[in-house]
Amino acid sequence: MSDAIFNLDAEVRTDLGKGASRRLRHADKVPAILYGGEEAPVSLTLDHNKVINAADFEAFYSHVLTLNIGGKKVEALLKDVQRHPFKPKITHLDFQRVIAGQEVHTSVPIHFINEEKCQAIKDGGIAEHLVNEVEITCLPKDLPEFIEVDMANVEMEQTLHLSDLTLPAGVSSVELAKEDEAHDLAVVTIKPAPKAPAADEAEGEEDDATEE
Repeated sequence: MSDAIFNLDAEVRTDLGKGASRRLRHADKVPAILYGGEEAPVSLTLDHNKVINAADFEAFYSHVLTLNIGGKKVEALLKDVQRHPFKPKITHLDFQRVIAGQEVHTSVPIHFINEEKCQAIKDGGIAEHLVNEVEITCLPKDLPEFIEVDMANVEMEQTLHLSDLTLPAGVSSVELAKEDEAHDLAVVTIKPAPKAPAADEAEGEEDDATEE
């Protein structure tokens, strides 16, 4: 994957307000804000084409990014993306500074692997993905791009919960840290496929429709 996905040039902007933001968007720029740490929030401008290209990659949303701001490199996490309601446009970005040695709190996607090897699915079961990301805390150096859930040995009508996931070293689940069973969220379950109606039942339904 190109490093350009994780390295973005940004400029400090002083022209603020809705009107200024509209002018930036017309010029194919994206207004943004950088906050967190001991420094004050900074309003930024980024190139829309570079941002929209980076946004096509899943890792863009969970990787530590480098913002090049006037020659200074700042590590940050993308915390929020605002999009145009119907145009393929990003209208605003929120970044949070990443401080070495300080834990970050973010969400990373879940990758469900080995479903093609799962016997329950081969036997007609359907995997229902109940959550697609997990909220975690960790040091920046330990931040994973995703969490894998191995489906190879999951049985029919079995449900995997957060406590069944194997998190990388140094990574903790925010929900499980609350030490309450209600926070051990269901992640995925395998259910039998719905049965097709029997032939005589289907014929009966057709006859009823004809009579009407």
